[in-house]
Amino acid sequence: MSKITVENLVKVFGKKKNQALQMVKEDKTKAEILKATGATVGVNDVSFSVEQGEIFVIMGLSGSGKSTLVRMLNRLIEPTEGSIFIDGENISKMDKKDLRKVRREKLSMVFQNFGLFPHRTILENTEYGLEIQGYSKEDRQQKAEIALENAGLIAFKDQYPNQLSGGMQQRVGLARALANDPEILLMDEAFSALDPLIRRDMQDELLNMQETMNKTLVFITHDLNEALRIGDRIAIMKDGELVQLGTGEEILTNPANEYVEKFVEDVDRAKVIRAENIMTRPTYIEIDHDGPHVALQLMKKEGLSSMVVLDDDRNLQGYVTDKDIVKAVQRKEKSVKDILRKDLPTVDPDTLVSELFDVIQDSSTPVGVVRDGKLLGIIVRSLVISALAKDSEVHE
Repeated sequence: MSKITVENLVKVFGKKKNQALQMVKEDKTKAEILKATGATVGVNDVSFSVEQGEIFVIMGLSGSGKSTLVRMLNRLIEPTEGSIFIDGENISKMDKKDLRKVRREKLSMVFQNFGLFPHRTILENTEYGLEIQGYSKEDRQQKAEIALENAGLIAFKDQYPNQLSGGMQQRVGLARALANDPEILLMDEAFSALDPLIRRDMQDELLNMQETMNKTLVFITHDLNEALRIGDRIAIMKDGELVQLGTGEEILTNPANEYVEKFVEDVDRAKVIRAENIMTRPTYIEIDHDGPHVALQLMKKEGLSSMVVLDDDRNLQGYVTDKDIVKAVQRKEKSVKDILRKDLPTVDPDTLVSELFDVIQDSSTPVGVVRDGKLLGIIVRSLVISALAKDSEVHE
């Protein structure tokens, strides 16, 4: 079961909502509905799901509906139509009492502005949410100190917000949201007000936190590079509609329409596309079954100067060269074990293309893409060049 499921969510602002809703169902555009009814469609028939532990990024330009959408997930903005399920419970139908319970136990939100109380210490700010939930002074202080320790801020607990930098204040906001150990964290442009270096540090902090805490995050941003860096999946919005949903690689390599294509055209693909996206299936021999004659036949057929060698479980054993294979055939050897070379460079499937340059440049052999010892594919220099060439075509 998904952690969050959104079904046919609609938000209309203004009068004549019924007429506007009918036009939404008739697939009228946001501009057409505004002209006919005077009502603004903030979110237009959006559906998606978010898995447990996923960083789900919603992005779009100003006015795309992304902030309206995230505020509907905890009903800070009431949906006009549609359903929102959290752990299978339809919170869009809950009364205020049950909704407060879900917000208290499962949801926290971090906004763009830090929202810290200037007259409260960092510790008091962090424990504020627990205070209004009725926790005792001792319990809330203990939980707040753990959250500050995780954020690297415990040394500043007795200071006041104006004594901290903008980045540190945002970390306090994040610690406050995490103090009551929410299952879901909603982050609306949380890092947008920070300068670029601090912003990157906060992205690192968020990713490090996610490795240990495994929260479900819905992260709103207008910055594509930020979305690509932290998002497991990205939903792109335009005029209240969800126009594409997928991984960063899927969106970059297969944009759904002209709008998305334009949206991603300035991205450096070498810093986004990973080894697994450009690798190719290798021709190989099995070390316990295939001898030099089989290897030679395959190398002639495929026009290869080297070939990887695997075992029965696809574990990488090494590689052989055409020169060594010819000599082994001439010597009538039955196995390739004596001519097996072990210096084949390998990378993880998540390695970025930008990180492959030095590996490819210094290697006379293909590069193996390996996970847990098993060969998933190989990368040759032409595949890296091809990935960069596509990037250049987009920028011409």
